[in-house]
Amino acid sequence: MARINDSYLKLKAGYLFPEIARRVRTFAEAHPNAAIIRLGIGDVTEPLPPAIVEAMQRAVGEMSRRESFRGYGPEQGYDFLREAIAEHDFRARGCDISADEVFVSDGSKCDTGNILDIFGIENRVAVQDPVYPVYVDTNVMAGRTGAATPEGRYAGLVYLPCTEANQFSPALPDEPVDLIYLCSPNNPTGTALTKSALQGWVDYARRNDAIILFDAAYEAYITDAEIPHSIYEIPGARDVAIEFRSFSKNAGFTGTRCAYTIVPKTLTGAAADGGRHNIHALWTRRHTTKFNGVSYPVQAGAAAAYSPEGRQQIRELVRFYLENASLLRSGLERAGIQVFGGVNAPYIWLKTPGGQSSWDFFDALLTQAHLVGTPGSGFGSCGEGYFRLSAFNSRQNIEEALARLTKFVG
Repeated sequence: MARINDSYLKLKAGYLFPEIARRVRTFAEAHPNAAIIRLGIGDVTEPLPPAIVEAMQRAVGEMSRRESFRGYGPEQGYDFLREAIAEHDFRARGCDISADEVFVSDGSKCDTGNILDIFGIENRVAVQDPVYPVYVDTNVMAGRTGAATPEGRYAGLVYLPCTEANQFSPALPDEPVDLIYLCSPNNPTGTALTKSALQGWVDYARRNDAIILFDAAYEAYITDAEIPHSIYEIPGARDVAIEFRSFSKNAGFTGTRCAYTIVPKTLTGAAADGGRHNIHALWTRRHTTKFNGVSYPVQAGAAAAYSPEGRQQIRELVRFYLENASLLRSGLERAGIQVFGGVNAPYIWLKTPGGQSSWDFFDALLTQAHLVGTPGSGFGSCGEGYFRLSAFNSRQNIEEALARLTKFVG
């Protein structure tokens, strides 16, 4: 008899974003003339920067000629991209990261789930609440949790509440944990961890022999000079942290697919017999066994993001989305809505008016204003009563959405 992985049966009815898509599809089919504006998922809308497009076109041209054709590339990524990443994203900020500590992949969403392959099932895992659902769901799939409570929390996970009271910056757990997911700037709250807060987490990890899984997918949106872009800006982080980054939200690669993970060679973990083993070596084994690498044209495009033209074009793209976020934030504040985020991140985290539940607000916003956002409860129990709006859209749609929102809440 073929047995399934029973852990999948513990998952709630559906992953958050497919459930949103289902409700929107049902409404759209019943109201075909509704001009729906989607501010739900964090999918970019603006074209790829010209420098990246040109580099990809050149690379495709190379693939058309025998003398420059490339077959399988290195699974960890081409040296030209790994070196550019290490130099511009880390060494330029004083972070001691070498090119061979960079692992190129097709998405940080994939990597934050796949990284669990190299960690034992007995690890105690801490997650922020509210949290990017992938962190929780992949641990459920791996069999690291019990069943979900009625509030949607899973036995076996340690939840770190992020609330207005702590300015959405999680407190250190009052019990030892082994793996810690941190996301800064945060998805969904749009807030970012300060240097002192990150230092506290690094110190905790060092004291407790824990490893931090640090998701920095939105670091390009940091505008505050005091907010770290990388956890490796914190002394001691090389020995306790893995960092995940993506080209999706800064360079527009959501449909092109390219990301990378940093695994320092100084990072170790314990085996069952207590012996220490190199995490870099384990991830290399996993990565080269289960992944065949990102295509050459895509990596050529990603490398162009670090050219002078590419860097300038990406800054303009990020600035555009941040201006969208500023418009949403200021407009909602004028309408009397309490909002967070939207300064160092492309997300607005708003308090639902009138004490409405997150899903009730979602349904009302969809049916009455023809706008789509993301219910906060979909990110965890501490997200109930909140709602996420994405600034990834055209300026025309953002302005129209703001007009509808203002009318709706007024």
